[in-house]
Amino acid sequence: MFLREIVRHGAPRAVLVPLLTCASAAAGLALPAVLGHALDLLLAGSGSGAGTATGTGARADAGPWLALCAALTALSVLLDALDGFVTGSANARTTAWIRARVLGHVLAAGPEQRLSSGELVARLTGNAAQAGTVPTSLAAALAAVLTPVGGLVALALTDVWTALVVIAGMPLLALLLRVFIRASGESSARYLKAQGEIAGLLAEAVRGIRTITAAGVRERDAARILAPLPELTRQGRLMWRILGSSTARAAALLPLLQLTVLAVAGLRLADGALSVGGMLAAWRYGVLATGTGVLVGQLNGLVRGRAAAGRLAEILEAPAMTYGSRQLPPGKGELRLKGVDRRGLRGIDLVVPGGSVTAVVGRSGSGKSALAALAGRLADPDTGTVLIDGVPLTSLSRDALRREVGHAFARPALLGTTVAGTIAFGSHLPAGEAVREAARAACADDFVRRLPLGYDTPCTDAPLSGGEAQRLGLARAFAHTGRLLILDDATSSLDSATERKVSQALFAGARRTRLIVAHRAPTAARADLVVWLDEGRIRAVGPHAELWQLPEYRAVFDE
Repeated sequence: MFLREIVRHGAPRAVLVPLLTCASAAAGLALPAVLGHALDLLLAGSGSGAGTATGTGARADAGPWLALCAALTALSVLLDALDGFVTGSANARTTAWIRARVLGHVLAAGPEQRLSSGELVARLTGNAAQAGTVPTSLAAALAAVLTPVGGLVALALTDVWTALVVIAGMPLLALLLRVFIRASGESSARYLKAQGEIAGLLAEAVRGIRTITAAGVRERDAARILAPLPELTRQGRLMWRILGSSTARAAALLPLLQLTVLAVAGLRLADGALSVGGMLAAWRYGVLATGTGVLVGQLNGLVRGRAAAGRLAEILEAPAMTYGSRQLPPGKGELRLKGVDRRGLRGIDLVVPGGSVTAVVGRSGSGKSALAALAGRLADPDTGTVLIDGVPLTSLSRDALRREVGHAFARPALLGTTVAGTIAFGSHLPAGEAVREAARAACADDFVRRLPLGYDTPCTDAPLSGGEAQRLGLARAFAHTGRLLILDDATSSLDSATERKVSQALFAGARRTRLIVAHRAPTAARADLVVWLDEGRIRAVGPHAELWQLPEYRAVFDE
């Protein structure tokens, strides 16, 4: 359970929190007894007469006790300040660990995520910060129990009858806390769910801002984004009502208990069983024994943190992609799929000869992108095996796989500080002039050199068209590919002249195998082999010229 993992990781840093809280509680518990004793000495001195030796001595004896009261108060303030610093530092470190842990799992699980990118961001930011408080909240809640328990013990030592009053009210306090935890936990989970939905919809809208603007549906899309807002408002108000009702019940019960303690202490004073200082100490200990306000606050944070940890645990349920330790033997990059089934693909048996150019064609939804993802192990098949040069992809080490297989996509993510860094981004850094050579092969060198700082231009200062972004994505793939290059509609935004130039580099030589998801007949015509997909199955495999004789095949390119 991820919540236990969070607690275990944060425990070494959170251990100082209960120590500081306990020290502060000890100072707070000692203060009433010391204050009561000082008061008794002062009253004794006043009752003996201002000029008598006994009165003067009693007041003198009270001096150190008053100084001790001041020291205990100052110590309590210092410990509380130090507790705040330690708590904030521990929360920040635990939150950072949670984000690294969950983000690492997201990256290890691969591109197919059950949650939207906006939902993932919401959970990695807000929910991680809330879950990061769990270790310190738990430690503080356990330590916060010390003050009421210590107050009750001290009250019993001061006067057992006043302690019985508090003990009689304890079941009601326990019931109050139990109802609060149960109700607030359910409401917090629903609140965080609605919050995540809004964040996910907002992230989608930001990515599609041009489409929204062009369609003139700003108000309608704003309403779509804010559709979960009524539920968020409802749960937020419910949380406040739960907290408010619990506070109101506590406000009615606790003063009643404290007044009862004071009344009993007064009767004991009248009977001579308690001194004035003893009555003051009994009343203060009664307040400490019934003081659950701090505990309720810690429990509230713990409940919210637990709900947030549960949402993060849902991300970790996705299985992470595991790797073997094998390296590829010498070979030309023969790709083989045996009995592969995957969402959208059924019974795929295919051999792509090493060093060849193979085009994958088919109507929309036929499984082209799914086949490309399986070929480069961006996803694993449900059944069957994918091999390169006779080695199953699952047996390869991460470095061996990513070093030998390159990808280019229709909408590449330009990751890197500069344009050169974007092209060099990958499993290894290209050596020497490899970055510029890859850019020239992808027809990107001309427009890159026209940028303000050329290849050193920051990506944020380089507004790119869709075709230019695709050319940088192609350059990155060219700079990192070993024996297999996979292009998933990676030239769709290029004009015909640029695509012809890129194709010259793409189809030249036989150093590596190339698998191209193609939508244009000229691209398929230049390939050595064409794989025709139809409704998730291989309809035919052969040269484009032979398949072109079939009307159904020609119709694929009429879409």
